[in-house]
Amino acid sequence: MELDTVINTLCKKQKQKTKQNKTKHPMLEEWSCLTPIPRKPNMASSMRSLFSDHNRYVESFRRFLNSSTEHQCMQEFVDKKLPGITARIGDRKSEIKILSIGGGAGEIDLQILSKLQTQYPGIHINNEVVEPSAEQIAKYKELVAKTSNLENIKFAWHKETSSEYQNRIREKKEFQKWDFIHMIQMLYYVKDIPATLKFFHSLLATNAKMLIILVSGNSGWDKLWKKYGTRLPQDDLCQYVTSSDLTQMLDKLGIKYECYDLLSTMDISDCFTDGNENGELLCDFLTETCNFNTTAPPDLKAEIMKDLQESEFSVKKEGKVLFNNNLSFIVVEA
Repeated sequence: MELDTVINTLCKKQKQKTKQNKTKHPMLEEWSCLTPIPRKPNMASSMRSLFSDHNRYVESFRRFLNSSTEHQCMQEFVDKKLPGITARIGDRKSEIKILSIGGGAGEIDLQILSKLQTQYPGIHINNEVVEPSAEQIAKYKELVAKTSNLENIKFAWHKETSSEYQNRIREKKEFQKWDFIHMIQMLYYVKDIPATLKFFHSLLATNAKMLIILVSGNSGWDKLWKKYGTRLPQDDLCQYVTSSDLTQMLDKLGIKYECYDLLSTMDISDCFTDGNENGELLCDFLTETCNFNTTAPPDLKAEIMKDLQESEFSVKKEGKVLFNNNLSFIVVEA
């Protein structure tokens, strides 16, 4: 998910603790897991989903990125943890094959590729991207065009969803193996997540890894949507799934994985200043509601605004209210 991938792939989540295997790293926090809660129809007819207004969603998402440490969190993982994860994917190979599912505008993709180039100097890299948005693909290509030192990387883009990609591969029976597959903040938009996990896991080559990034089960998103999801506008385009839900699915599939949480915050201080445009857009993003401040019932608005300042959801530091935006990084083994 990346800056623009998240535009197609950030939704929210829920949580309920269960015991899981834990892997520690000096830069990483331990992680825990949860269970999904079904969404119910919203009864507040005056409110509508933020996804119904594409331009406002895009702008609210950009405000989210500007106010959060999401990309810094991902960069930290790529810098500190990724080299260990990909340490063997290029063993005795003249080419490394990478598949990006939901690659968006390519910002995080290129960070990953840069790290792999350093790790495997001189080895050719074949990077294929599955992305349903023509706009995002165009931005990805623009980014590649203005980025230096990509000579040994071959790029290919497929304008399709992950489901469409699966169907095409099955129809053509072209089950190519990949050395590294990553899904960054995109599983919220997949209808059958277990089937998707099983399919892409089957495409992993020997020593290959699959990296999945999505919201953590211990994040504020989980608590927000678990408590208020049924009272906010419903949208069929996304599922509220957290790392906790995902690891339960992987356990049932018998797939090996390691899970890490990285701390991330979002400064929502402006949400508590009446008439603040940035705050209003951030409220829209938090609730996935178009013009939340002016359309939400007063009691619902009051409850949410109060909860957002509670320790379950946020921390207060140096006069700021920092929402818990923790991310989970799940590394799946071949």
